[in-house]
Amino acid sequence: MKKLFAEFFGTFWLVFGGCGSAIFAAGYPDLGIGFVGVSLAFGLTVLTMAYAVGHISGAHFNPAVSLGLWAGGKFEAKNLLGYIIAQLVGAIAAAGALYLIVTGKSDFVNIGGFAANGYGELSPGGYSMTSVLIAEFLLTMFFLLIILGSTYVKAPQGFAGIAIGLALTLIHLISIPISNTSVNPARSTSQALFAGGEFTSQLWLFWVAPIAGAIVGGFIHKTFFSKE
Repeated sequence: MKKLFAEFFGTFWLVFGGCGSAIFAAGYPDLGIGFVGVSLAFGLTVLTMAYAVGHISGAHFNPAVSLGLWAGGKFEAKNLLGYIIAQLVGAIAAAGALYLIVTGKSDFVNIGGFAANGYGELSPGGYSMTSVLIAEFLLTMFFLLIILGSTYVKAPQGFAGIAIGLALTLIHLISIPISNTSVNPARSTSQALFAGGEFTSQLWLFWVAPIAGAIVGGFIHKTFFSKE
């Protein structure tokens, strides 16, 4: 249960901090943090929670990461369902908290896109389904290679959280204009549930592409990089 609570709180913090920065601070008049600020926020959520609870659960905070670690031989299949449920519940709880805050604004009309992910008309830059699929697949694949490489027994010890946090920052710097950056089905699900409409009908891509990329990344590491 400690591991599941760690995954719940870690995923909550990722969605609350990352999506919260996009909702409240990215376009704030004159002082908005923009794409760079949102990218840093997502990276910092993972970095901080990696050191806070990583020693308990491994700091996955992402169903794709859990499945990628399983593919890489670093996580047992029997624990997958529990982790994924904890991650989804944490993400949805964070989205609920964000919703309560947003709706308390004096001039509130609607939640808009709510930092949800999308392609086509829902892509910030108008990128097609194929473009988003490729980006999400590749970015998640490399994310797993970085996670597995930085936590490998022969890697420098104690720095994995920094490498992983900076990797997520870089991923967002690349892909916010493409898909609003997912690489995390739990993060995508939580925001789509509140944004509704076409965001929910496009949610399938943000499960399929990150999970496929993560599993491929796990197999690549296991096959080529984890040998003595």
